Amino acid sequence: MSDFQQNLEKYAELAVKVGVNIQKGQTLVVYATIDAAELVRHVVKKAYETGAYDVVVNWNDDTVSRTKYDLAAEEVFTEYPVWHAKEREEMVEKGAAFMSIISSSPDLLKGVNPERISNFQKAAGKALIKYRQAVQSDKVSWTVIAAAAPAWAAKVFPNEPVDSQVTKLWDAIFKATRVDTENPVEAWKKHDETLHEKVQYLNEKRYEKLHYKAQGTDLTIELPKTHIWVGAGSVNENGFEFMANMPTEEVFTVPLKTGVNGTVASTKPLSYGGNIIDRFSVTFENGKIIDVKAEEGEDILKRLVETDEGSHYLGEVALVPVNSPISQSDILFFNTLFDENASNHLAIGSAYAFCIEGGKKMTADEQKENGLNQSLTHVDFMIGSAEMDIDGITADGKIEAVFRNGNWAF
Repeated sequence: MSDFQQNLEKYAELAVKVGVNIQKGQTLVVYATIDAAELVRHVVKKAYETGAYDVVVNWNDDTVSRTKYDLAAEEVFTEYPVWHAKEREEMVEKGAAFMSIISSSPDLLKGVNPERISNFQKAAGKALIKYRQAVQSDKVSWTVIAAAAPAWAAKVFPNEPVDSQVTKLWDAIFKATRVDTENPVEAWKKHDETLHEKVQYLNEKRYEKLHYKAQGTDLTIELPKTHIWVGAGSVNENGFEFMANMPTEEVFTVPLKTGVNGTVASTKPLSYGGNIIDRFSVTFENGKIIDVKAEEGEDILKRLVETDEGSHYLGEVALVPVNSPISQSDILFFNTLFDENASNHLAIGSAYAFCIEGGKKMTADEQKENGLNQSLTHVDFMIGSAEMDIDGITADGKIEAVFRNGNWAF
């Protein structure tokens, strides 16, 4: 067996046993493009070998998706198939686990009318609201992983020979997910423990605010009184651990919806809706986005902010040091799953309920009362750099270093 095949098997095993942590008798639902077929087959096999009751695979094809955006009627993009949403809701009720394997080109929808993209994002967001609530409250186990594909690899490694681009991207994915170690499952357990040390420190500190300073950034973020910092592994409603993102290098919490003030500048391109948004800034007043500017993709960014009321506010605050492995690789993946784990980031849109005390069991109204933002969307964007300093401000006004020059200060 080649090294690549061995790594692919190890990756599939990691996704099944650590990502979703499939349990005996549980159903696994997989969403993937046809470019990921080889990995999907390994995942299906590993899932059944681990005790899965059933594995349901939902395929899509980037070429078909692009053709639809180019040629379909306008009205198609304002609708989302009810049966797709009902399938997810039914699978949630059955206690299924969900795995998304992403591999699409960051430029898949470049040149498509932005209104079509925006309409579809809104329609999907409304239709999948119950499913998203289940995911964002950790009711179910879920994970997002990636598979190398030609168009994506060409974007990441444009100067490499065409016949080696996909191999190079696979190598980068294996390294970022610790698949290149002797025992990836054990490596992830140790990584989980390391992130939890940072989580524990921040949860003991109970900072009232964070103050970010860097070139183009002067931003203050107030945190809810009952906020909880979280990192790496999560726990579903049945008490089983899972890893929502692979890779992950972040510890994160929620901002107070109305407590964000100042301006923040992006430090990496954002791949959103099949387009790239780059070199942009976002200005907040009492939590609300009051201005956005972008050198590339400004119209797409403005439409994202206009998705609904909640997309004018933040839902996540995440800390990632610049000495993290993905950052040190100096590879720009043009994919948020990877790029957010190389940089401090924020998320426009909905907040994770499990980031406040008792949040998992709160109703939507109770979450709102506790300062959590609600939206049809949740989009991370990267703001970290080696110049970034972050101060933690306690309830009695004491200022303490959290980040200095882009790395942990404690």
